[in-house]
Amino acid sequence: MGLDPDDLYEVDSDVPDLTGAVLLHHFEGFMDAGSAGRLLAEHLLGGDHRVVARFDVDRLIDYRSRRPAMTYAVDHWEDYDAPELVVHLLHDTDETPFLLLTGPEPDHDWERFCRAVRNLIERWGVRLTAGFHGIPMGAPHTRPLGVTAHATRRDLVGEHQPLPNRLQVPGSLAALLEYRLGEWGHDAMGFAAHVPHYLAQSTYPAASLIVLDALSRATGLSLAEGELRAAAELADAEINRQVAESDEVADVVRALERQYDTFVEASERDSLLAETVEHMPTAEELGSQFERFLAEQNGGDGSER
Repeated sequence: MGLDPDDLYEVDSDVPDLTGAVLLHHFEGFMDAGSAGRLLAEHLLGGDHRVVARFDVDRLIDYRSRRPAMTYAVDHWEDYDAPELVVHLLHDTDETPFLLLTGPEPDHDWERFCRAVRNLIERWGVRLTAGFHGIPMGAPHTRPLGVTAHATRRDLVGEHQPLPNRLQVPGSLAALLEYRLGEWGHDAMGFAAHVPHYLAQSTYPAASLIVLDALSRATGLSLAEGELRAAAELADAEINRQVAESDEVADVVRALERQYDTFVEASERDSLLAETVEHMPTAEELGSQFERFLAEQNGGDGSER
């Protein structure tokens, strides 16, 4: 408890005034269905940016549990893909500065890491911190994607509907960071895109788009869709092609659509689901059939979806 959190990072000496900026974050290693968070982070880093703070990964990462890649060329080691946990400085389309913290989720010193991030937030005058990732849901890809929002203050959630119940789930650094920041009096929130669970292991850019929109609305940043939109359209076209080639899979999708539509209709009436839903296959049963089909198609030609 007595270790100084400032020892975990180094900051550039020429960081500009960031008072009122937003800090976004995505950590690799926790749940990220459809690679929604990873794709969005890569998209944001596709433009001009620079590193303004760097964390000491030797103190935070367990190399033996997730060994970094190394390249062997003929008779020597040619390259080492060193992990990085860094804060990037970027600008939106209106040239408003914002920050993005990316890298592997630390294996050690979560509490100390959270205190280190708090110190950076207070040092730079950050007004809001927001994380993002994807979670699997029993919904079809042919219906609008949802997003779950949570925050340290209820009014930050805005128009997003809260979950109707309490859940106990495995912890993550992103969740702990949001929780601790709330205790320390800082505004923080997070977004989880709802990814059809039969696509959870695929790359699904549409989920990144829904998170991008949610972040833009919550932060006031002007974040361009860029190539994400084209990538989402290509992925959707490939999924629809695979569905059209199999009557069995098309039946599964239609069943998921009926279940989804019945749930939405019942929710709008503020009533329970119709009894017919009880006699339908569950989303998990339907999704597992669809997931198996997609896996077989993917394995057949070696191509990625």
